Parts: sequence; structure tokens; C-alpha cells
Amino acid sequence: RIKPEYSYLYPVAPAVAASLFINWDLWATVSALAAIYYFDKKKYEASSIWLGISIATKFFPIVFLLPIAIIFYKRNKIKEFYLYLFRTVLITLAFNLPLAIVYFDGWWRFFKLNLNRSDDFGSIWYALNLLGFKIPGINYLYTTLTVALFIALAIFLFKLRTTPNLAQVAFFAVAIFTTTSKVYSPQYVLWLTPLAVIALTKSNQQISFWFWQATEITYHLGVWQYLAGYTGASFGLPSGAYAIASILRVVGLLTFTYFLLREISVRSTVKSG
Repeated sequence: RIKPEYSYLYPVAPAVAASLFINWDLWATVSALAAIYYFDKKKYEASSIWLGISIATKFFPIVFLLPIAIIFYKRNKIKEFYLYLFRTVLITLAFNLPLAIVYFDGWWRFFKLNLNRSDDFGSIWYALNLLGFKIPGINYLYTTLTVALFIALAIFLFKLRTTPNLAQVAFFAVAIFTTTSKVYSPQYVLWLTPLAVIALTKSNQQISFWFWQATEITYHLGVWQYLAGYTGASFGLPSGAYAIASILRVVGLLTFTYFLLREISVRSTVKSG
């Protein structure tokens, strides 16, 4: 169950405050949270509509479909999942098709950019490259690692003795997506933080939450200082320091993720015992 007493963590997280007005990610986050809220209320029609809107706004919420499918399966509601998926796709297409028809090149540019992109700012791949680790075939490795981690998440969810709420597990799907991604923009913290907040179930998890948030704000400050070097500024952050800040951010995220996974596993065992 979502713990409303932890909601204050979102607006006071410094990296969130610093990223609010970068791009339009905040709006996709609002609709994604609405989709989670209605899903856990078992109002699947409303949830699928909001998820379709969220995917059309910013593509990342598509990863919610994995935990959604598993939750439906564990509840023996396969038919409801197909209806949910159909409505989500329909809403997403309703927003995308008019743009694709009228201005295909502009619409396709987003997908083409992400398909062809090499290692870019903020990603673990870019950080390793800066540190001298040249990684060939990055698209293959990125795809393989992403698929492997999503399979691992699916196995974890299937093995739970109880069926979790979407609010408890949506964070993990987005954490995988952002960790393996070929780019990590500062505003991605707007996606992760609210999902992290609604996944919290115990007050002692806040220690790992704030450790992660500290690494996020460190990265946020570091990326702008690193980019300043591209303008010839004398105060730009060296590439090695920026790479370390990027890796530290991933370590912070994985640490917090570990404690969430452990708590869900323990709670599932206790409830079924």
C-alpha cells in the first residue's frame, strides 16, 4: 500500500527541484502516477488510458507493461491484461498517428535517434569510455543487458509468494531502463523519485533513499560543470571526475534498489508464512 507519509520526500529531493523545468518529463510522470494509482485501485480502464497518455508523452512508461502483465497473470486475469494492453496501445496510437501522418520525419526522429545513438552523457557506457574502457558493440551489449535484467525482474516477481501492487514494483522497471540506457539526462530523476517514494514501506529505507539522492544531486551538478568545459570555461569538470560522478549515481541507485528488493522479498515471505 502507498505510504502517504513519505510523499514529502519528492518535493524536498534536491535533484528533483533542480530538474523540474528540464524538458516535459514532469507531465509524463504525472500521468504515469495516475496509471499506477488507478491500477492498484483495480480501475483498469482508467489506468490503461492514463498509461497510454504517459507513453505518448514520454516513451519510458512502456516498461510498466512488464510488471503489469505479471501482476495480471498472478491474479489469474489474463483476459483483463489483453484488454488493458489493447486500450493502452489504442490511446498511444491516437496521439502518435496524427503526428506520424502529418510530419513523419519529425515524429520518427525521436525513435531513430535512440536506435542509432552511441554512448552518451550520463550513461554507464559513456563513463567507462571516459575512463579508458573502450566497449565495442555497445548497442548489442546494451540490448543484451537490458533484456537480461528485465528477465531477472520477471523471475523475481514470479517467485514472490504474494502478488505485489504496481506501486511497489514499477520503480524497478524504470531503474533498469535508466541504468542500462545509452544516455542519462538529469531530468530522469523526475521519473525515478516519485516511483521510489511510493515504493517505500519502512522508514529505515530512507537512509538508502537519501544516499541515492545525494549521488543524484552530485551528478546533476557535475554534468553541468562538465558541459561547461565544452564552452571553454576554465571551471569545467574534468572528464575523469565526471565519469566517477556518473558511476557513483548508478551505485546509489543500485544500493537503494537492493534495499527495496530485499524488503519486498521479506514482506512476501512473512505474509505467506
